[in-house]
Amino acid sequence: MKNRTSLKIIIPAALCLLAFTLKQPLKNKVYLIGDSTVCDQPIDRYPVTGWGTPFANYFDKTISVDNRAKGGRSSRTFIEENRWQPIVDSLKPGDFVLMQFGHNDEAKEPEYAARYTSVPDYKKNLTKFINETRGKQAFPILVTPVSRRVFKGGQAQETHTEYTAAVFEVGKQLNVPVIDLDKKSRELYQQMGEEDSKLLFMELDSAEHPIYPKGRHDNTHFTDYGARIMAQFVLNDIKAQHLPLAERIVNGSNASTVSPQAK
Repeated sequence: MKNRTSLKIIIPAALCLLAFTLKQPLKNKVYLIGDSTVCDQPIDRYPVTGWGTPFANYFDKTISVDNRAKGGRSSRTFIEENRWQPIVDSLKPGDFVLMQFGHNDEAKEPEYAARYTSVPDYKKNLTKFINETRGKQAFPILVTPVSRRVFKGGQAQETHTEYTAAVFEVGKQLNVPVIDLDKKSRELYQQMGEEDSKLLFMELDSAEHPIYPKGRHDNTHFTDYGARIMAQFVLNDIKAQHLPLAERIVNGSNASTVSPQAK
């Protein structure tokens, strides 16, 4: 009699637990790989911010963002320093990998020679990331290198010509979606103008920020404001292309038009 009573209690409880378990949403990770324009920056460099930091705040509870981007890395050094293999080992079906390299790959200056990667090797590295991501039944997404802020004669200049073209070539060859952050960011600089576009970047006068008492003139790295806008561009394009990740986005906003007053 006691056994029957116990079963009457245990079976419904087990069924309830099973039903609860089955209703739990599938959880996946979004891995970000890239350089300093993407990575989570140390607090002592604030307000320098990579776009991957605000990007992580726009997803529902079924997604966690793992930002593995690292400042100063090219596609080649990211692999050589064993930053990529641990990601491959951790990938699960349904995960995503967003990859944005190029800034350091193209650096030909003598002081950056250890980072430099030729265009053919850059394409090989992107292909490696893509194939190994797909090998784990995860989804690769290519992102063109976000544009630096360079104006000439009042016109925002293209700063990653060869490497952006290489991203599109690899994307077309392997049928991988491409988010053209290079073009989107450059169009924004042009829209805002040569002076107001400084608001997006680490363009600080002396004594403007306590961490940078001598000021800073950096047209590669974003402030938190600039990083938020770049993150929104990426999110908007994920939705516009109807990528599988789009249905996991919440609280996304349209960043197609931005004014300095939005700061």
